[in-house]
Amino acid sequence: MRHALKIVRAEALKQHRQIFGSKLVVFSMLLWPLVKLAETYYTIRPLAETPGIAGRWPLAADPERLLAFLATGALGFTFFFSLVQSAWHFTFERRTGTLELLFLSPANRLVVVVANGFGALVQNVWLFACFTVAMFTVLDVAHVAHPGMYAVVFLALLVPAVAWGAFLNSLLMFSRDAAFLYTVLDDPMWFASGVRLPLFALPGWIRAIGAVLPLTGSLAVVRGALLDGQGVGDLAGELLGLGLLSGVLLLAAVVALRVGEARAQRTGQLRLF
Repeated sequence: MRHALKIVRAEALKQHRQIFGSKLVVFSMLLWPLVKLAETYYTIRPLAETPGIAGRWPLAADPERLLAFLATGALGFTFFFSLVQSAWHFTFERRTGTLELLFLSPANRLVVVVANGFGALVQNVWLFACFTVAMFTVLDVAHVAHPGMYAVVFLALLVPAVAWGAFLNSLLMFSRDAAFLYTVLDDPMWFASGVRLPLFALPGWIRAIGAVLPLTGSLAVVRGALLDGQGVGDLAGELLGLGLLSGVLLLAAVVALRVGEARAQRTGQLRLF
């Protein structure tokens, strides 16, 4: 455990020095999610005037609850998309040659990819998370069954996001091009996971796509716990699904690392696909 913590600390320090050391970068961590949140809110807000919308989506008729719904979506998206960016930056290490150190060091491969994602996650989301907590406090829109649900909400975001980051890092370590991640996981993740709109308003085939994204389950738990006052029993299905999906992602990361490393040893090339 001590060895794993040293790896996590080292990866977090490396990322801080390479990516997060500038004050402008820190400012952008809050500015970008706020711009996205404002854009989404003022896009969705006119729908509240649609006749009969309160019957189908009561939350849309309350500006404060609507803002809270969208803020939780933006927070969840920030959690998961920060891992997409982390994996993208991970590929830069291939070009500079530092990734070779991963195969020369005695560090556990899975711990390295988990640590890389965890370090990026903490440094990317802490500022917007503080803003979201402050906004919920000011608006007084949170309806929580008991204080322990705050821990459930935190873990429902953290654990699947870390597993997601480990999976992406393990894939991008052996990929020729990381640009496709932005095409596949930016706007589609916003749309299919229910970040902006409730899932019931989306077509069935889009909901099916969203079902395989961990962000969808995380948002269901976060919104159920914070906005609807649901307890662990009410969210047991979502929590179980998130746990299983997180386990599958970590297992897939282990498989990708072993297959990719075996091929790299055989061919001398860090290219699996």
